[in-house]
Amino acid sequence: MYVYPNFKTKKELREAVTKGREVMVYSPGPFPAKTDGTEYAEGPHYPEPHRWYAEVEVRGGRVVRVR
Repeated sequence: MYVYPNFKTKKELREAVTKGREVMVYSPGPFPAKTDGTEYAEGPHYPEPHRWYAEVEVRGGRVVRVR
């Protein structure tokens, strides 16, 4: 799963969620992303090599917490 917007680091993702910015989770492939529950995200987006991985809590398709 990826998050939108495309963050270069996990720290940027965590700061955005903490500040209340809208961060959405999505799947670029055939498997749909959960709209509620725990999901696992990675970034930055392909074709760049993934440099971070995060367990995130999702509500309504929106990331509300980064673990």
